[in-house]
Amino acid sequence: MNLLELSCETQHGANPLAASTVNQLMGSLPGWNIRGIELTKTFPFADFHDTMAFVNALAWIAHREDHHPDMSVHYNRVVVNFSTHDAGGLTLNDFICAAKTEALLARP
Repeated sequence: MNLLELSCETQHGANPLAASTVNQLMGSLPGWNIRGIELTKTFPFADFHDTMAFVNALAWIAHREDHHPDMSVHYNRVVVNFSTHDAGGLTLNDFICAAKTEALLARP
């Protein structure tokens, strides 16, 4: 499944993904971790300018997908946490947005 080709869908009343599905999807997201009911990763940057450029790009993706992460923004790093609060855990939306976040920093 190519997560970058998918778009988020409304998750009201949805159930979180099964652990087996979560484990399968984690293989496509290097460096991401599960912490409780969140999909999380820390992104390091050289300086504040690069940090804020990433935050703004991620905000645009979150707005477009209508699925918003919790972020902790620092001078040279951003901690990104995705979770579907309506489902009480992780849904496909979290993995779609994590993949699109990861693609922001993809190098050819």
